[in-house]
Amino acid sequence: MKKKKEREKNTFFVEYLLPVLFPLLVLAFWQLLSNRQLINPVLLPSPSRILSAFESMLAGGDLARHMQMSGYRVISGFLLGSAGGLILGVFVGLFHKVDRATTVIVNILRPIPMIALIPLFIIWLGIDEASKIAVITVGSFWCVFMNTIYGVKSVDNKLIEIGYVLKKSRLEILLKIVLPSALPSIFAGIRLGAGNAWACVVAAEMIAASSGIGFLVMFAREISQTDIMMVGILMIGLFGLFIDYL
Repeated sequence: MKKKKEREKNTFFVEYLLPVLFPLLVLAFWQLLSNRQLINPVLLPSPSRILSAFESMLAGGDLARHMQMSGYRVISGFLLGSAGGLILGVFVGLFHKVDRATTVIVNILRPIPMIALIPLFIIWLGIDEASKIAVITVGSFWCVFMNTIYGVKSVDNKLIEIGYVLKKSRLEILLKIVLPSALPSIFAGIRLGAGNAWACVVAAEMIAASSGIGFLVMFAREISQTDIMMVGILMIGLFGLFIDYL
């Protein structure tokens, strides 16, 4: 009984306390080095200075405005990209001839990083919202598209044969057999696509934007305000973590 309680305490510490205590320890060590002037505050401001900048931006409404703009772009691009990836992924996964016909094009386009496409989208769509949403759309599309294809191809053929034996229509087989069986892969693609969409919006805003969290980081760099830049970087990480858990 005693050993069981000790194991439970150890499990609680490792699973719940350690993920919180270790980051706090890192922050405390960081603050200590900053207080002793062992870290150049211009290159890396102290946690207290970053917190002060965060509170100032939060009170002034600047941080909320930039996050709201980035959030709008992410949601718009992600919905378009994931919807397109799901529909085309199911289509390609179901029909072998379509899969073979598109395999070369897919394998050429998929490895191209989104940041390489930003200048092209700016030429095509201008520097307004359309180019940024297009980058996010393409960035989230591939994750959902590839995982949907994999999920559809992984469906047990025996289940599909049973559906035909029971004289179910193709639509019923798709909705009641194929899609439910492929859901784990589809949701994995959606999770990856959401994270990729957030990364894409930051990259797009760093190159061509007048608002958004990516613009905030680049503007702070230009005026050498590293505390504000660190606030933007930390918000990118925290919001990415939130998206992943969501």
